[in-house]
Amino acid sequence: MNALEVKNLTKTFDKIIAVDNASFEVPEGSIFGLIGRNGAGKTTTIRMMMNIYIPDSGEVLLRGNKVDHQFKDKVGYLPEERGLYKKSKVMDILLYFAELKGKKGKDIHKKAEEYLERFELLDRKTAKIEDLSKGNQQKVQFISTILHDPEFIILDEPFSGLDPINTNLLKEIILDLKKQGKVIIFSTHLMDFAERMCDHIAMIDHGKVILKGRLSDIKAKYSQENISLNYEGDISFLNSHPLVDKVEDFGNTTGIRIKDASKTQELLKLLVDNKVKVKRFDANDITLHEIFISLAGKVEGEQLTAGVANV
Repeated sequence: MNALEVKNLTKTFDKIIAVDNASFEVPEGSIFGLIGRNGAGKTTTIRMMMNIYIPDSGEVLLRGNKVDHQFKDKVGYLPEERGLYKKSKVMDILLYFAELKGKKGKDIHKKAEEYLERFELLDRKTAKIEDLSKGNQQKVQFISTILHDPEFIILDEPFSGLDPINTNLLKEIILDLKKQGKVIIFSTHLMDFAERMCDHIAMIDHGKVILKGRLSDIKAKYSQENISLNYEGDISFLNSHPLVDKVEDFGNTTGIRIKDASKTQELLKLLVDNKVKVKRFDANDITLHEIFISLAGKVEGEQLTAGVANV
């Protein structure tokens, strides 16, 4: 069952198409990733879902009914452009945002302290927002997003400005919220985060949804002709070999797309015959990054002639 359905959303700004007929479904109890490069249209799409922007056409359905102002009461929303009151104290701002959502009292105060302790901010609860580092401000903003126990959690680039330790903590909390049955939507241009966390995705580029669905199904479909290779030696000969469609170098690992999925063993023999030391050879393995590069490159050429701008 779908919690949210985005149907044919379109939004233009001064003749620039920011979102172009975007459609996707967000299932109940899932982590959903809206992914794409910076400026692809992710934030504009989220703002239409939140009814901050009114779409030129299309609609957003909440469990079958058109989204209205009441949807905001069910949502914890972390915007891309953070909005904390700089002169306010940490605990005061958390309790203020919770009260705006109808939550106050000793229980919400205790819950705020628990989150501050988990993020190692309890000793800063009386500090002013302006005196915190950018990363700590981000953590306070995230706590304010989830403190009122929303049904839906929408996070626009939530990992921005966080160090690896706090990024991992944020990831753990998001996974805990999923276990509680929350619907979590986050946008990111970081494909590895989406790949590790999301159940379903919609990939957007130049305002168009170019791929959507269950992540495991997508990877299974696109990996049939892909090999992930770790090696020592020279594989430059593959660039012009008739067996190979494309070679993508990622540093420690190389992705090789072959033209015929039945030729996997032939490729392995070719590498060995050319004295390449094969450390790892994974057939039918592909990253979300590789899929995006493959698809976005095709869309790039189409958009150059279609006149759709990147917003």
